Amino acid sequence: MSKYNALLQKKLGNTYPKLAALNNEKLADFFGEYIELCNPDSVYFCDDSEADAEYVRRRAVGLGEEKPLTRANTTMHYDGVGDQARDKANTRYMVPADRIAAMGKLNCIDTEAAMAEIKTIMKDIMVGKQAIAKLFCECPTHGPFSIGCAQLTDSCYVAHSEDILYRRGYRHFMDMKDKNDFFRFCHSAGEPDENGCCANLQHRRIYQDLDNNIVFSMNAQYAGNTVGLKKHAMRLAINKAGREGWLCEHMFVMSVPNKAKARSTYFVGAFPSACGKTSTAMIPGEKIVGDDIAYFKNINGEFRAANVECGIFGIIKDVNGDDDPVIYATLHEPKEMIFSNVLTGPDNNPYWDGMGIETPKTGVNYAGPWTEGGKIPISHGNARYTLRMDYLKNLDPAWNDKKGVKVDGVLYGGRDSDTCVPCEESFSWEDGIIMKACTLESETTSATIGKEGVRVPQPMANLDFITYPLGDYIRNNIEFGKQFGADCPKIFSTNYFLRTPAGKFCTGKLAKKVWLHWFEGRVHGEYEAWETPTGFIPKYEDVKRLFKTLLAEEYALEDYTYQFSFRCDSWIAKLERAKAFFAEMAPALAEEVYTYWDKKIAEFKAAKAKSGGTVKPGEWEKIK
Repeated sequence: MSKYNALLQKKLGNTYPKLAALNNEKLADFFGEYIELCNPDSVYFCDDSEADAEYVRRRAVGLGEEKPLTRANTTMHYDGVGDQARDKANTRYMVPADRIAAMGKLNCIDTEAAMAEIKTIMKDIMVGKQAIAKLFCECPTHGPFSIGCAQLTDSCYVAHSEDILYRRGYRHFMDMKDKNDFFRFCHSAGEPDENGCCANLQHRRIYQDLDNNIVFSMNAQYAGNTVGLKKHAMRLAINKAGREGWLCEHMFVMSVPNKAKARSTYFVGAFPSACGKTSTAMIPGEKIVGDDIAYFKNINGEFRAANVECGIFGIIKDVNGDDDPVIYATLHEPKEMIFSNVLTGPDNNPYWDGMGIETPKTGVNYAGPWTEGGKIPISHGNARYTLRMDYLKNLDPAWNDKKGVKVDGVLYGGRDSDTCVPCEESFSWEDGIIMKACTLESETTSATIGKEGVRVPQPMANLDFITYPLGDYIRNNIEFGKQFGADCPKIFSTNYFLRTPAGKFCTGKLAKKVWLHWFEGRVHGEYEAWETPTGFIPKYEDVKRLFKTLLAEEYALEDYTYQFSFRCDSWIAKLERAKAFFAEMAPALAEEVYTYWDKKIAEFKAAKAKSGGTVKPGEWEKIK
């Protein structure tokens, strides 16, 4: 019995029996402790019923946190001008003082100091409000990937978003064998300003207690800072996975159907922001399992992946009918979804930058009344849509399988204009982690504040979410894959942003379909390949045929030769940048990784001496 029972009965009122029926002392203690501290006027405890979900939806609208749009079941939510993206500076990992040094450059804070500060901020922060207590599950419920999650929030928008994005978890909590193993989240938007947005952003804190699997998010409203089960839970899961011997990765999960061979092959992929992650997962003709976060486990000797979510919280900028036909069509259907920080037009419909149609000249957006021609764009660059996975017409049938899907290929995609080839297969799992994943970079563009063309290290496309020493994380990735031996997935790399000497992109947006289908063939041993210093690349005849078959396009030998040539100086510089980055960020990185890079650098220098600096496809065997 929880010591908070009297308080819980008072605050939860007629919803208290639903909590009591779970017979979970740790859960009751969590809610009791933070209800006492935050002091909401009342708490509504939700089970898995549609009636409780509808209560939250209606209340989100009634409180003005969401506004109904013209299309049935769709709403608009606005965050404040200063609350439009993840707050990296104030997202900190709570770690005991004696372990902080081992965390390297990760953004940590002493646990004792953090608890003192966050409890001061949380004291009475929910006074005058009703809080929502709701249970969810990461991955399909009642399965080997499942992790229960408990959320306390004073934002019905947050609770509604989670109900779209994640599986309801009341029944899962009822049936859990280990009633102590779950994630906990406490959120408050704090005092509202005149627009209903956070008034105290200077006191915004997102503190993550890694030892106790609790996240505190205060004075925040943007979903990336508040929706507990997304990046907050991802950070907790990465830490948990590191201790337990599995992986949580910032990856999509998708399948590539091959109708001619009557098979589907599953891939997962990590891409830094603006490097093609969503567009790869949503390639026309392929199938999606999940677009953002995946858990990997050894299930009966197989490398299997599960989609953590059952919805999509996607960037809406540039989603249009030509480039993203499935998502674009879905966004115009009268189904339950939330738009955030885009224009509400005079017709009470949503409009955003890059949607490919003529947009209104006036309306309301995240900054208030809006007129075309001012300094504020029609929609924020990080504006979002929130919808359920099962709305998508390209959803893979196995997307909700409790045991996940068997993975045959892992993709790492970066952005650079002059180094990496469009597609390549690694020599081995270990080679792929060290040479593809650890050296992943994203090149800054004109859309980024600062100088264009700067390579920004993005190892594993996961750096913002790694919650234990980076060197250990890299080692765990290597060891996890090696346990599968010959049945380990192949690792591939992509680069959709290689440019011609004139500065134009070498291929169109849909060329990624060709590279993906070459990967699919390689998984099944159907294409020969040329060896390069960094892996295996396609032969011209195969990709020429794929361009013709898949895209009805011609692919010139001259273009192939330029795109798939190995550039010695660029790769030497790339590995030197990786060495410098890891020396600062991960002082405990295994020495064998540096040895591996040094051997490669020596190999590239020898190749340069023999080739003049550029190794064309098929020429590596001549100069080895």
